[in-house]
Amino acid sequence: MKYSGIDLHSNNSVVTVTDEGDRVVAEKRLPNDLSKIVAFLLPWRDELAGVVVESTYNWYWLVDGLQEAGFEVKLANTGAIKKYDGLKHSGDEADARHLAHLLRLGILPTGTILPPEHRATRDLARKRMQLVRSRTSHILAIENILARERAVKITSNQIKRLTAVDVDQMGLSADVALAVQSNLAVVTTLGAQIELLEKRLQEKLGERPEYALLTSVPGIGRILAAIILLETGPIERFDAVGNYASYARCVDSQRLSNGKKKGEGNAKNGNKYLVWAFVEAANFALRFNAEAKRFYERKKARTNNVVATKALAHKLARACFHILKERAPFDTRRCFA
Repeated sequence: MKYSGIDLHSNNSVVTVTDEGDRVVAEKRLPNDLSKIVAFLLPWRDELAGVVVESTYNWYWLVDGLQEAGFEVKLANTGAIKKYDGLKHSGDEADARHLAHLLRLGILPTGTILPPEHRATRDLARKRMQLVRSRTSHILAIENILARERAVKITSNQIKRLTAVDVDQMGLSADVALAVQSNLAVVTTLGAQIELLEKRLQEKLGERPEYALLTSVPGIGRILAAIILLETGPIERFDAVGNYASYARCVDSQRLSNGKKKGEGNAKNGNKYLVWAFVEAANFALRFNAEAKRFYERKKARTNNVVATKALAHKLARACFHILKERAPFDTRRCFA
């Protein structure tokens, strides 16, 4: 039996093949050319227990290509891999061999390889979030300019409705007006693109029953439901609700010994998009749902508003897990009992 590890970089990859004694059978640094990597591994395809690829920012093309070529591919969870600190020398070759070594021992921490079509739609939702953040920065710029020049307080919704004529009638100096016009043009353009992406997401997800079930949760509308559904992926990949809540960064990360705190783990280990979505949902839920508001107020009285909001987000995350697992709508009594 053979084992392969690939240390993936932006423009090249170190590919190694080892045997059951961790002896290197073949090893080479190759350009990021799928045909060359496949050709290098092809002589051992039938013997390989698997090919391990690092979960870097650019793994899609390699994992998809290797799977299409008939290889068993594992996506290494790099955040959960820790090499021995006493190593005197480490390099790309050593990293590739270490991945193969973990695969041979059966202790390789892996990530889920979602289907390409699911990843494409998920990345579309992430692109929308990126555009929204960019639009917000330009809206804030306009707010700051008007507060500085005219002591005027204007809301983001009012800014979205502004036109070039409205800016001209504000009596600003020519340079200041040009600055506002520039920001406003970007806001308008980004708004049009955001609407386009939201329409596409609705077309892709609108008919899925899980999508409708998620919108039954207080604080979760069309956009948040889309983000939660796409970032979660198949709910079957989570063994229990605690695993899902941890993935959504809604639980504490502590190391305890004899009842005493001895340190903290990696609190950011998980999905940053899910935690954002559940915190947003919590903020909406406590405004529009009486049970959520009461739960928040009880927590806030004992802690503070940040901890209370995170606790409410944790509740909603657990509710979403059960909704997706059981294919049942939101139950207020079950969530806030």
